[in-house]
Amino acid sequence: MTTVNSILKRLLLPFILLLIQPAWAQNAIETLGVSQQGADLVLKLTTSKPLATVPASFSVANPPRIAYDFPGVTNALGRNAQTFNEGDLRSINLVQVGDRTRVVLNLRQVRQSTTRLDGKDIFITISGVAAGAPPKADEVGSQRFAEARPSAEKASIRDINFRRGTNGEGRVVVDLSESNVGIDIRQQGSNLVVEFLKTSLPDALRRRLDVTDFATPITAVNTQPQGDNIRMVISPKGLWEHNAYQSDNQFVVEVKQLVEDPNKLVQSGRRGYQGEKLSLNFQNIDVRAVLQVIADFTDFNIITSDTVGGNLTLRLKDVPWDQALDIILQAKGLDMRKNGNVIWIAPRDELAAKEKLQLESRQQITDLEPVRTETFQLNYHKAKSVFDFLKNKDQTVLSKRGSVIVDERTNKLFVSDSPTRLEDVRRLISEIDIPARQVMIEARIVEADDNFTKNLGVRFGFHDAGALISRQTIGNTGVRYTLGGGVADTGFHTGQISTTPNFNSNTLMTNLPASNIAGKQPGQFSFVLFNSAATRFLNLEVSALEADGKGKIVSSPRVVTADQVEALIEQGVEIPYQQATSSGATSISFRKANLALRVKPQITPDGRVNLTVDVNKDSPNTSIATGAGVAIDTKHVKTEVLVENGGTVVIGGIYTQDERSITSRVPVLGDLPYVGFLFKTQERRDNKTELLVFITPKILTESVSLR
Repeated sequence: MTTVNSILKRLLLPFILLLIQPAWAQNAIETLGVSQQGADLVLKLTTSKPLATVPASFSVANPPRIAYDFPGVTNALGRNAQTFNEGDLRSINLVQVGDRTRVVLNLRQVRQSTTRLDGKDIFITISGVAAGAPPKADEVGSQRFAEARPSAEKASIRDINFRRGTNGEGRVVVDLSESNVGIDIRQQGSNLVVEFLKTSLPDALRRRLDVTDFATPITAVNTQPQGDNIRMVISPKGLWEHNAYQSDNQFVVEVKQLVEDPNKLVQSGRRGYQGEKLSLNFQNIDVRAVLQVIADFTDFNIITSDTVGGNLTLRLKDVPWDQALDIILQAKGLDMRKNGNVIWIAPRDELAAKEKLQLESRQQITDLEPVRTETFQLNYHKAKSVFDFLKNKDQTVLSKRGSVIVDERTNKLFVSDSPTRLEDVRRLISEIDIPARQVMIEARIVEADDNFTKNLGVRFGFHDAGALISRQTIGNTGVRYTLGGGVADTGFHTGQISTTPNFNSNTLMTNLPASNIAGKQPGQFSFVLFNSAATRFLNLEVSALEADGKGKIVSSPRVVTADQVEALIEQGVEIPYQQATSSGATSISFRKANLALRVKPQITPDGRVNLTVDVNKDSPNTSIATGAGVAIDTKHVKTEVLVENGGTVVIGGIYTQDERSITSRVPVLGDLPYVGFLFKTQERRDNKTELLVFITPKILTESVSLR
């Protein structure tokens, strides 16, 4: 028995050693130490075997930390955390998952780091700020975007383009010949300066780009060589923020307008990307590994399709993680679908094809479902209108197998279709079958007039009754001369005419009395001057009339109607008139002269009322009457206005003023100074008319009604 066991051990030992050889050959972190070298901190890690490449890393700004991933390396230190409190380094955490170990450096503030390999040793240098070297006053936010790596040939800039983003941001896209170009970014004054270290620039790209017409925060981009470097000066305007990222050989600087919110203490944030900021620096790394890093950072469950593959060179500095994920997806032609905390990532075509298959299968299930019939009772909406909609060939509510019948007497619909489509019909009816809201519209039409008329006139005459030398021959009245208004008057007094004249008019030298106003006689004042012998007479009569009138007419029609239903209310008379026919005979027609209010309200979602108003106020004018009929005064307002609930708005107004001054005078005599008023009459008119139309809508509730 012993011999058999020994033989089995000798036979199986090589196979056992062969199976456990990979475990023995597994690389591991054996030592960890930190030392201070000037302003920098140097972290030294020693592995059991030399690493082939520098470990991939990424950084987070809040809280400040740097993470390094060691694939195929285990933790042989015997502890997962260690506190240092050296400079800006607080502690180090080591997390092992499977055959991969992550080293996380917890910092007090954001610092830059570099990594180099020396056999089994990995040196990580955390840069610090040297004493006595304050930053320049004109350089704000200076940072090293990417370190330059050794290259066989000098890098160059192949092309510079400018693009406008979907949200109005400006993007400067630089095409580099190599991905390992060193890049510095800093804010200098009001400009953003980007320096490409040890890079050449073709003569065709040494120019200034004026990009004002793109309507972005960037106004100009000036690129010029400066020694061995290339300096690019980006000139923004207003308040702005920038973001920079690099994918392979393409470097992008994005500048977006920053809108300040006075209610926020801190102004920040790009609209659309709200994730925690991180920094990524990968050189020719597998895309699936980058997605795994983002999954570990965000605690999201990321499922990657088997068709996702390829490598990627990526350098991102303080970029929200959701934007970093978006950049990676765009660079590799991928897309994602999110469900809860699970993110599915696959090529765009694959996701589209999968969703198409799901929709087609769902459609097939719908087409194979049994048809059911359901009755729908409509309370407020007309069933006939819903029936017309469902019978329309362009509708998509019913399927090809669906049918509908309407009963207008009971206002019911009978619909036959699959259960899914019946649910859509039920949802549609529940949305539209609701009581219409009522609106009361009150219109006030105010007509005001102010009339003023003033008339002033004079009647004037002179008569001399002295004896003549040959009285019997010339006349028998003893009149020497007279000034009158006609030949009959003067001939009678001289004895030439025996007919008795009209002493009210012919005996007057000036007969220009004041005219009547609205049938009212003017007031008169007269007096006679004569000598002691009563032979000479001077007659003077002054007449004057002044009229001042004010009036106001208020019409207040009101009507109640449903939402989006036109209403009409009118009141007035119909005036008959004769109208000739084609046969030559006449017929009686009627024309309306009334007050009418035509209105259509629409209640907006915010509780206001949009009104389409047509107000008409006609009245007969009997003062202008012809053989064809009576004239009609028309006042018409038609408009559309938005009014607050219960508010009042003036939708129209007409103001007219009629001023006239009429003077009738005797030529020459009427223009004489002082005495000219004896030979003229004056009339002055000042008539004012104003029309105003007020509209007040009120949305009726249970507590509001028309009284």
